Amino acid sequence: MDRFIRALIQWQAVDPQAPARTLTVDQLRRRYAEGAANSRRGAAPEPVRAVTDQRIDGVEGRFGVRTYRPINDRSRLVTYLHGGGWTVGDVDTHDGVCRRIAAVLGAVVVSVDYRRAPEHPYPGPLHDAITAAEWAAGAFPGREHVIAGDSAGAGLAVGVALHQRDHGSVGFRAQLLVYPPADPEMKSPSIRTYGSGYLTDVDDLRWYYEQYLQDPRQSTDPAIDLLRADLHGMPPTVIGTAECDPLHDEGVELAGRLATAGVSVEHVEGQGLVHGYLLLADVVPAAAKVTTAVLDALERTLTAGAEPHSVPELRGSGTNDAEPFANGVRTAATSA
Repeated sequence: MDRFIRALIQWQAVDPQAPARTLTVDQLRRRYAEGAANSRRGAAPEPVRAVTDQRIDGVEGRFGVRTYRPINDRSRLVTYLHGGGWTVGDVDTHDGVCRRIAAVLGAVVVSVDYRRAPEHPYPGPLHDAITAAEWAAGAFPGREHVIAGDSAGAGLAVGVALHQRDHGSVGFRAQLLVYPPADPEMKSPSIRTYGSGYLTDVDDLRWYYEQYLQDPRQSTDPAIDLLRADLHGMPPTVIGTAECDPLHDEGVELAGRLATAGVSVEHVEGQGLVHGYLLLADVVPAAAKVTTAVLDALERTLTAGAEPHSVPELRGSGTNDAEPFANGVRTAATSA
């Protein structure tokens, strides 16, 4: 395990966080926001040309979007959906993530401040995400469009891509999914192995699902149960996972199911890392390295298209060679 991550785990063991279900939603949102701010403390924000906040009309009311314009514009567009269990997180907690994406990819990034559970349970956040992607495509036409997200936002991204494939008018050039939740039953081995003591507790994950899916019957919807969804015709995909994450095996299985459905997939494994590493990139060198590897994989996907291509070796201390086409998925593992 990365030594910085180990130190964070040891610190939390001394001063453990209260379980999510013991706090009010407002308390939980404040705690998440404070944690995200602490992870950026002292780090200079990635420069972009302009940042604009505005509100747009959704199916159930107005909600916010924040648009980042890159300094070096390469005619790309990313609609980004933040993580936080569909309940916490916002455009501020993920400001650093979106700035980095804009700078590295040369893309306009539209970060979606979708309305959150429990006030707005499923499918409310998904409806906002669909609306935002369509708005972004109309506001910035003619660009290579990527649908992207981390954690709960990655699950929403898949839901948006499924909707556009079946009902919409927006064509995505690629999708970026970082540690996605793919199985509401949470029955994978990594749930048992890393469900306690690795900064993300399995009971907290269950609580987030309870807030989002207030009708348990919705857990079988394709936009929720991604492992049972029909994934044919989805965009070329980059999936980033963290080794010490309860959701690790779900992400790996999702990559395999996409590949089985004929989708071009590249999987980047974050060895020694935990769920949420995108927010740690300013304070944990290994998290920064894997974040770079994920964005490099997306760059390759955008450059090479959907046809299979080789994965360059990820070089650096402790970095493993890529393992192309394992079970139809191009896999690269990287660590500190």
